[in-house]
Parts: sequence; C-alpha cells; structure tokens
Amino acid sequence: MSNAVNYRLKGDIGIIEISNPPVNATSHAVRKGLLAALENAEQEANAALIVGAGRTFIAGADISEFGKPPKKPGLPDICNRIEASPIPIVASLHGTALGGGLEVALAAHYRVAVPTAKVGLPEVTLGIIPGAGGTQRLPRLIGAEAALGIITSGRHVPINEAYQVGLVDQISDGTPEENGLAFIHDLLSKGHGPRPVSGIPAPKPVDFDAWHAKTLKSGKGQIAPATAVRAVEAASTLSFLDGLKRERELFTELMASPQREGLIHAFFAERAVSKLPELKGIDPREIAKVGVIGGGTMGSGIATACLVAGLDITLIERDAQSAEAARTKVETFLKAAIKRGKLSEDAFAKITSTTFRTATEYTALAEADLVIEAVFEDMDVKKSVFATLDSICKPEAVLATNTSYLDVNEIAAATSRPQSVIGLHFFSPAHVMKLLEVVVADATSAETTATAFTFAKRLRKTAVRAGVCDGFIGNRILAYYRTALDNMVLDGASPYQIDKALTAFGMAMGPFAVSDLAGLDIGWATRKRKAATRDPRARIPTFADRLCEMGRFGQKTGRGFYIYEEGKRGGIKDPEVEEIIAKERAALGITPRSFTEEDIQRRFLGALINEAARVLADGIARRPLDIDVTLLYGYGFPRWRGGPMKWADIAGLSGILSDIRTFAAEDAYFWSPAPLLEHLVAEGRTFEDLNKEHTS
Repeated sequence: MSNAVNYRLKGDIGIIEISNPPVNATSHAVRKGLLAALENAEQEANAALIVGAGRTFIAGADISEFGKPPKKPGLPDICNRIEASPIPIVASLHGTALGGGLEVALAAHYRVAVPTAKVGLPEVTLGIIPGAGGTQRLPRLIGAEAALGIITSGRHVPINEAYQVGLVDQISDGTPEENGLAFIHDLLSKGHGPRPVSGIPAPKPVDFDAWHAKTLKSGKGQIAPATAVRAVEAASTLSFLDGLKRERELFTELMASPQREGLIHAFFAERAVSKLPELKGIDPREIAKVGVIGGGTMGSGIATACLVAGLDITLIERDAQSAEAARTKVETFLKAAIKRGKLSEDAFAKITSTTFRTATEYTALAEADLVIEAVFEDMDVKKSVFATLDSICKPEAVLATNTSYLDVNEIAAATSRPQSVIGLHFFSPAHVMKLLEVVVADATSAETTATAFTFAKRLRKTAVRAGVCDGFIGNRILAYYRTALDNMVLDGASPYQIDKALTAFGMAMGPFAVSDLAGLDIGWATRKRKAATRDPRARIPTFADRLCEMGRFGQKTGRGFYIYEEGKRGGIKDPEVEEIIAKERAALGITPRSFTEEDIQRRFLGALINEAARVLADGIARRPLDIDVTLLYGYGFPRWRGGPMKWADIAGLSGILSDIRTFAAEDAYFWSPAPLLEHLVAEGRTFEDLNKEHTS
C-alpha cells in the first residue's frame, strides 16, 4: 500500500486515511493507495471511512503532475471504484474538499463534515471541467440549477450552504474521524447499505441554452464554464454511463485548448513570481506598526489593506480636517469589508478604537517599522517627505514610496539610508487590487526587499519585483500601448470602438474607460512632466489634454471620455469628445480611415509585446512571467490567455514581429521592433524559454 494512504481496521470499520501533505492532493501515490485500501476494507470491514490527515480532506489535484501523461489508476477509475463498493463508504470532510477531492467525496455513498469545511469544483479556473464524474454526480445530488451555480463559478462553497442543498448529509463538531465513525455506526444500526449517487434519478432539465449563453457572456471569452453547462446537461439527458463518457469527451477537448494552457501558465506564474534567488536565506525585518502618509483614495486604501491584515496603522494628513476626512474614508472601506465577509464587527470595533489612528505630525511615526508615502505625484514633494522621515524614523524602519512613475533612486538619495528605501506601487483601489509592484532601487538591500515581499504576503497581495524606470513594469508598458491606441484615434478609430474591441478580446475594461476611472488628470500630469524630454519624432495626440483643460477628469467629475450620470453604472458615449477629436484630426491634416476590431487588437497587442520585450531586455522585469502576472493582476489582461507573454508564445512571435514591421512602414519611430523580440524569432525561441532559463 502507498505511504500516501494509511489503512487500519477499527472494530468492523475500515479507516482509509489520506496522508499526502501539505494538502492531500490526489497524486498517483494517493490514487494507488486508495484502491489498495478499499480492497482491504471490502475483505474485512462492514463499512469504510475516508478521511484526510492534517489540515484538510483533499484540496485538489497534484500540481506536479500538471502537463504530464496520466498514470493509472486515473481519478475517474478510483471514483467509479469507490461508488461501486459493496460496503457503505463515508467521506468525512474538513478543511477543503476541492476539485478531485470533492469528486472523491461525491463518489462515496455518504458525506459528513465539520462546520468550518468548504467544498468546490474550481476546475473552470484552470480552463477545464471536472473530469472524474463531478458534472454527473453533483447534479444528481443537488439538482442541475444548484450544480451549475457551483461548477460554472468554480467558487468555494461554505459547508452550511452545501448542507442546505443536499451535498453533505450531516455537519458535526467532532474530529473528522469521530464524525465519520459516529455516522457509520448509526448507519449500520439502521441497516442502511451503500447509496451510490449514480442510482439517484437524473436531475430535471433547466434552460441549458440560456445558462450556456449567460456563462459565455459573463466569461468574456472563456469557454470552460460554458462547456461545463453542456456537461451538466448530459447528466439530465443521458444515462449515467453515457454522461460520464460525455464529460470525459468535453474534458479532453478542453485539455487540448489554448485557454487551458494559458490558465495553467497563470496558475504557476503567480506561484513563481515571488520566488527570487537573491532572497534565499534572507530574513525580513519584523513589521507590526505601519505609517501611511496621505489620506486620499490611495493612502486610505493602503491603510485599509494593512488594518484588515491586522497591522497597527498611523495615517498622517496635513491638517485636522483632512485627517478626519481620511478616517471617515478608511472606516467606509472597512465597513464595506464587513459586508464582503472580509472583516468581523468585533475586528472593526478593535481597529477603530485601538489599532488605527490619524495624526498631523510626522513625529507620530517615530516607532513605525514601515512607512508608506502616498502623497501627490511630484518629485520635489516626495523628496521633502523622505528627508523628513529620514530624520524622524528609527534606523531599522523601511521607507517606501507608492509612486507610480517616479525615480525611486532619486527619492532614496534624499535620505541617509537608501538601502532601506523601496517602491511599493499599490494599484487602486489599494484595499481591493491584488497586485503590488515591489520596485527595487540600486541601493535597496536584500533584507529590505525580503521585508517588502513578506509584507505583501501579509496583505494577501501578489508581489512582482520591478526595476527602476519611468512607470516600472506595468505603467511603462501601459504608456506605450496607450500611445498606439491614441494614435489610432487620431487616424480614425473612436475611443468607444477601441474600448469595445479590447473588451471583446477579453480585457476587463476598455482603456479609455479605465482612464476615466483612474482620473484623466493623472495621465495629464505625466504628459506635462515628460514633455521636455519627448523625442521630436513622436506623434503627440492632445485630445485628452483638451478634456482635462475643460475640467473633465473622468468619473470623479461626471465627464471624461464618457458621460457619467448619477446613480447609473458605467458611462455613455459623449458626442462632444468625438467633435474634439475630429477638430484635432482636421488641424493635423489627417484624413480618418476605418479600423476593424482585428486591426485594433493587433496594434494593441503588437505595441504591448514590443515594449514588454524592451522591459525584459532592460532588466526592469527579470522574467516574462513577471510581466504576465503584472498585466493579469493590475491591468485586466484576460487570465484565460495566460498573460501577454504567454499569449504571444501561443499566437506565434514571428507573426507579431511581422505585424510590427508592417506598422513601422507608417511610423518607423514608434514601431521600431524590440531587438529581443527579433532575436527570439531569429533563434526560433519563445518567452517561455526565458522563463525556464531563470528557473533551471
């Protein structure tokens, strides 16, 4: 029997304990062990109990097996074998029963759980569907409608909800083994035997076509959730065995899809992004007390994220009135966290009375372990702040800037401790967005960098290491592809057409709608800052500047590229914007031409990949996967495409380079191909090859 599964007899009950730390994943060893243990139980026991050792039942598949040829016995075989057992099989759940773990539990005849357990079938988040009977057994157990809600969302379901819909038979406070044994003793005393889910009548059909259309629309191009609808439909319309066969056919199709490849890449990239060789063996500094300077939307969001993570926060504002406004803003954010289930009422009361305070003097930060500056994006202002912090903060304090574009080396030079200065670029809203760019300056110590990554983990954010340049990884790439889009507007496309084309590609929002959300004044300030150093060969669209001069800064003023009406979600097109653009075209002597959706997407992606290749060559991002994670978490790039670098590999680098060279015929300065991209194409290599070089 496998070491990953322990078997023992307790009275007349066989106990099958999965012991494959840390999460009891359904590895080949676990599958073999389950089969052997089941055979033992059937020879000598009247019933069998499946439990997980440690902190969980089975949290899913073994990620080390992803992308490798499957080894027998496969999970579908194990699940079918469990269900066919002649003795009652009970699964006792704790921690999580996810993916293949829940499929094992569904194959058992009965399910019990502790009150804190969670279940789910998250396969769609990896571009596939449950492939071991989950789409066939779950609908029989809880009905097609409830099963569709769980499977197409991939969400983790609290056990109380699972009990209410009939997924589990009992919730008990004991240990998993105690709960399972008690349930089995009661079962046997009543003479109950096996109860295979396959024997339950097929679920009543629902409007599967409506579900399919709805899932396709909400998935913004992702196909796995919609495919799952067809698998559940098979549970309603086919026999159980034919349904299993149909599930496997759909599963196999998705396994070969580019979307599955992209989602698997994203899954591994987000785990690899914080693994930096230079931090191996480096101990981070302890962070308990954090100072935040600036109580605007960004500073208040940063303070909220820290408070929810259990840190002690002092927020500095320029005067008492501003400090009180910042406190109100933070408390509003915290109340929203209560509604989302991220914070309890008791925790809120403790935070507002004990661990959160505002002040107007920097001296209140004398004992802070970390100070994060979130003031106006102006170099002189930031240097003044850091010079003051240098004189006040304790020697071991880490000083961080939340700048989006500015030179962290120059900011660090305003202090006597540049080794303790780092960039922590949060994304708005900071208490919601998961991305955190950790900008490592020339003098930043490994200890300071390690502290920043540990801090990000405490805040449950995904940290990406970035080097120093204007805009770091994300905003540098954004500025470049945004220029390509603005030039397209000058040449004949409308902002609304571009937004529509890029949301059709899968972007979370169109770029012009994003500008309205962030505030057009931010980009305006950046353009004015960079005007003196702009290359004379660059095209300079000014239509966004005209909007700013009119006081139209986006959502916060009610008008930007779109018009925003009180109480309504989203914006509506503004004819006046198109008039402003038309006047600029006329002044420049441009005759507008038409662009197709594909034209827009190709130029957007060509610009993005071209500049990303330069970011890599300059060492601002160490690996292509760092760019993928940055664009996925901070800029709304569709996760099912894996990130822009993964998308480029799948689409083919030679085709992208060919597009760039074609576009260069009309603007050789902007569309100059990145040398790294040219080298990769010439050598027949990919961005994934560069990822492997950094992990080998």
